[in-house]
Amino acid sequence: MVGAKMAAAAAASIRERQTVALKRMLNFNVPHIKNSTGEPVWKVLIYDRFGQDIISPLLSVKELRDMGITLHLLLHSDRDPIPDVPAVYFVMPTEENIDRMCQDLRNQLYESYYLNFISAISRSKLEDIANAALAASAVTQVAKVFDQYLNFITLEDDMFVLCNQNKELVSYRAINRPDITDTEMETVMDTIVDSLFCFFVTLGAVPIIRCSRGTAAEMVAVKLDKKLRENLRDARNSLFTGDTLGAGQFSFQRPLLVLVDRNIDLATPLHHTWTYQALVHDVLDFHLNRVNLEESSGVENSPAGARPKRKNKKSYDLTPVDKFWQKHKGSPFPEVAESVQQELESYRAQEDEVKRLKSIMGLEGEDEGAISMLSDNTAKLTSAVSSLPELLEKKRLIDLHTNVATAVLEHIKGFPGGAVVRNLSLSCHIYVCLEIIVLTIIHNNQNYESLFFLIYFPFVAGTPEDKMRLFLIYYISAQQAPSEADLEQYKKALTDAGCNLNPLQYIKQWKAFAKMASAPTSYGNTTTKPMGLLSRVMNTGSQFVMEGVKNLVLKQQNLPVTRILDNLMEMKSNPETDDYRYFDPKMLRGNDSSVPRNKNPFQEAIVFVVGGGNYIEYQNLIDYIKGKQGKHILYGCSELFNATQFIKQLSQLGQK
Repeated sequence: MVGAKMAAAAAASIRERQTVALKRMLNFNVPHIKNSTGEPVWKVLIYDRFGQDIISPLLSVKELRDMGITLHLLLHSDRDPIPDVPAVYFVMPTEENIDRMCQDLRNQLYESYYLNFISAISRSKLEDIANAALAASAVTQVAKVFDQYLNFITLEDDMFVLCNQNKELVSYRAINRPDITDTEMETVMDTIVDSLFCFFVTLGAVPIIRCSRGTAAEMVAVKLDKKLRENLRDARNSLFTGDTLGAGQFSFQRPLLVLVDRNIDLATPLHHTWTYQALVHDVLDFHLNRVNLEESSGVENSPAGARPKRKNKKSYDLTPVDKFWQKHKGSPFPEVAESVQQELESYRAQEDEVKRLKSIMGLEGEDEGAISMLSDNTAKLTSAVSSLPELLEKKRLIDLHTNVATAVLEHIKGFPGGAVVRNLSLSCHIYVCLEIIVLTIIHNNQNYESLFFLIYFPFVAGTPEDKMRLFLIYYISAQQAPSEADLEQYKKALTDAGCNLNPLQYIKQWKAFAKMASAPTSYGNTTTKPMGLLSRVMNTGSQFVMEGVKNLVLKQQNLPVTRILDNLMEMKSNPETDDYRYFDPKMLRGNDSSVPRNKNPFQEAIVFVVGGGNYIEYQNLIDYIKGKQGKHILYGCSELFNATQFIKQLSQLGQK
């Protein structure tokens, strides 16, 4: 019973806790009372791009207004003085930001200054602000200075990323550059550790840390363990004692932090998907829970003849308030399309009922005052009218998801051959099907010439990037790579299909290095025949592909990250994770151990991917935990990328 209560409390943990922290900050660092009837103190919010990215997925403009925020402005924008209004600052403690804040003090822009730093400010920078305040005779106007420890972005109740601004500094490419210096790597690791430390301060919990050896994840684990340990040792100033820890969602049982390196599974970020949220992220401009669409408004006539109208740009926020999104974001896209249609039909039925009642009573054109004066026979109509706001909101969400789903479908049909696929499930991702065929090739020890068939023949649908993704998934996943002669023919086929070979060049180098260290993530074994590749394709390729499509079955399988979490969370013995290092920051002495002291399965866990994550992994973890009653997980990553963005990073690494 206690475990169930803990899971229920944790379900809204990180989003709710970060939102509460932001509202407290906006209320001059005094706890915000939800049902307060008093008028809020009107104020100005000044943030940098980092602060903007943290706030935007959590608080709407209306919520900011309710908190008394009349203006929200970027720190480095041109701002006019508002001398009778207090200003709340929410910025990173960078040299550039500190200089601009000192300039604001000198220019006497606001009545008072509440300075909030996203991450901890150093003593030297704090002294710079103090000196500027003294020089400007504004010491009394600096009301409060706080370290907020909010240096991460919460996207879901159970998902967070480290940053959106300057994310290339902690990207997969940044960590895996062959020419990276020790100093640069230390900077990258320190940036990641600072954000993870902020995450656990906000969560109010000290985790048990597990990580693989010899990876960037291990470097993060060592540094994070040290930082947590140093903070716990300073009892007077520890951030994990007193009210903070007592309010923690995980105070009943400490959570497990599983740090994994992106290199343990390079195939998953390249996969095509057909769940709604992951598909929107794959094919549309979707970041920080906002999707940006370009909507063409038909054709306009001009003296020069008909031409397409200029495209309108529209943005939609996909938030927890959106019940349709919350219900269907993990559903297969064909089901989403059907659900949109069902919601539309339900809305039209309700709308027709209102019209019918008004028509029966002869109330067309009458105002609501006339309606309320009628006898009790109008009860149904009164009820229908009172539900109009809810009906209008329902219509707004239907229009939103109709537009988003249409944009996704247009993209899917946009690649050559997509329009001829009549079955929505297959059209919705033909490459989902092809990837399953490729993994079947590996799993069943069948010949990989069928893959050549998919790449070589131009009538097989897909963009060059789609074909490169398909081949890379095969190349990464297969334990036995193609021979050099076969690989050359694959390269020629990929080049003829218009593919950039730089990503393959990097993966080839990575695989050679991984082979020296350990075997890559495997889906099975492959065998080869001495025949020429092209002749083998002509003999057996098309037959195998047709059989694969006929027997296509989508099965729920745990991805590598999910398997690792399952082993560590359930305390299973498995060669994949038996050698993972173990850290307990609460222990007086750190020890280099892979033997966990805690033998009981964990109820709560955080999975963090160093080097970047994706919605495919996130959804796979959510599906996994649904079958684990009373347990809860959070998914985090240093950056969130889709396959196009990941391919670009691989391409840059392949150019080296």
